[in-house]
Amino acid sequence: MAELAGLVQRLEVAVGRLESMSGPGGNAGGCAGAANSKLVSDFDDIVSGPLAEYLALSQKIGGDVLKHANMVKQAFSSQRDLIRTASSSQKPSDAVLTSLLQPVSRAIQQVQAFREQNRTSPLFNHLSAVSESVPALGWVAMAPKPGPYVKEMQDAAMFYTNRVLKDYKEKDKTHVDWVKAYLGVWTELQTYIKAHHTTGLVWSKAGPVASASAAPAPPAPPAGDVPPPPPPGPPPPPCMDASSSSSSGGDDERNALFASINKGADITKGLKHVSDTQKTHKNPTLRTGGGPVRSGPQPFSSPRPAVAPPPKASLPPVLELDGKKWKVENHDGVQDLLISDTELKQVVYVYKCNRSTLQVKGKINSITLDNCKKMGLVFEDVVGIVDIINCRDVKIQVMGKVPTMSINKTDGCHVYLSSDSLSCEIISAKSSEMNVLVPKKDGEFTEIPVPEQFKTVWDGSKLVTTATEIAG
Repeated sequence: MAELAGLVQRLEVAVGRLESMSGPGGNAGGCAGAANSKLVSDFDDIVSGPLAEYLALSQKIGGDVLKHANMVKQAFSSQRDLIRTASSSQKPSDAVLTSLLQPVSRAIQQVQAFREQNRTSPLFNHLSAVSESVPALGWVAMAPKPGPYVKEMQDAAMFYTNRVLKDYKEKDKTHVDWVKAYLGVWTELQTYIKAHHTTGLVWSKAGPVASASAAPAPPAPPAGDVPPPPPPGPPPPPCMDASSSSSSGGDDERNALFASINKGADITKGLKHVSDTQKTHKNPTLRTGGGPVRSGPQPFSSPRPAVAPPPKASLPPVLELDGKKWKVENHDGVQDLLISDTELKQVVYVYKCNRSTLQVKGKINSITLDNCKKMGLVFEDVVGIVDIINCRDVKIQVMGKVPTMSINKTDGCHVYLSSDSLSCEIISAKSSEMNVLVPKKDGEFTEIPVPEQFKTVWDGSKLVTTATEIAG
C-alpha cells in the first residue's frame, strides 16, 4: 500500500506538469516560459520525491499520522498553485498578494490545529514534529532570506523527531524512515529556494499581473470540527514580573507574524501622522501637561459603543486514568493533587496546571509537564523520562530514581535530586534559569546552575563546544 501511494503521488505530479506545459499561449512564452516552468517542475521534484516518500510512510503508520500527512499534502498543493501563478504572472499589489497567500496560511493553521486537537494521541511526537516545522511553507512571504527561515523551522522539528527515533529505533524501522523522509522534505525545499528564490518568491517579468481570482479555494477542514483555541490561563501572580509572563505560544506568534508580513505596505495604514505641535521634544510645554492633546477619532478607536466582552470560558479540571495515561489538566491553586494507585506501564501527562502541586507515588513509565506555571511535582520512581515542556517556574523533586530528565522551552526550573538519582541525565534546550539541587550528607541541598551560554571553537579538525559563564 505504501508503494502504491507513492506511485499515485508521482502520477499526480506528472499530470500537473503536463497541465502547466499546455497552459494558454502554447510556446509563445519562448525561453522565458521554459525558465518559469522550471520553477514549477523543480518544486514537483520535491513533491514526487521526499514528500511522496513521507506520505507513503505515513500511510503505512496510519492513524493520526496519516490524517496529518494528508493536510501537509494539501499545504504543498496550495504552495504549488502559488508558485505556478508566480511563474506566469507579474507580482500584484499587496492586497491581491495577501489573497494569494491565504490558502497556504490556512493550510499551515489547519496542520497546527490538528496537533492541538490531538494532544492525547499516542503519536503526539510525530504530530508535534510536523506542527512545529510546517510554518516553513511561509517562506513565500519571507524576504530577503527565505532559505534560512526554512532551516530554522526544520530545526524546530528536531526535538520531536529525536523523540520518535528514541522511541522506535529498536522497535519499528518504519518510524525511523518516516523521520528521515520528513526532514528530507525541508532539506530539498532549502535547495530549491537556493536555486530559484534566494531573496524571496520570484515572479514573472512578463505576462499579466496576478489577480485575486488566481487564488484557489482554501482547503476543506478535516473531518470533525476543529475546536476553538483554549482560553488564556489566569493572570500571573504578583510575585512574577513581566519577564516571566507567558510566551510559549510559538505557533500563534508565527501565524501572527505570517499574517502581518502578508499585509505588506498596508501594515502602516492604521498609523496616524503626528505633527510637530504634538511632539514633546519640539513642544516642551506638553511634558508637564500629561502628554499631547488628542483631537478627533483615535487611529485604533472603534466608532461602535463599547460592549462588555463575554465571560471567558474555563475548562473543567481533570484527574483521571484514561487507559494507561493519567491525565491531570486545568487545575489552578490545588496543592494536594495525588496519584497513588500506579503501575509500571502507566504514564502521567500534566497539562495547563498553575500554582498547584502533584505527588506521584509508586513506579511508573514517564511523566510529562506541558504548559504549566508555578507547578510543583514530587515523584518516587520513573523508569523512562520526565519531560518539562513550555513551562514557567516549576519545581521537580525526585524521591527515588529517574534515568533521564528533559527540559525544553522552559523558563525557571528547579530540580531536587535524591541520593539515588545523582546519575540522572538532564537534557535541556531553549530554556533558562535552570538549577539542579544536589543533596549533602547533612540533608541540605547544594544549588548548581545549568549552563545556558556556550563557546564553540574550531580546533583544526572539529568544532569543540564548552559551557561558559555569562560575561558581566
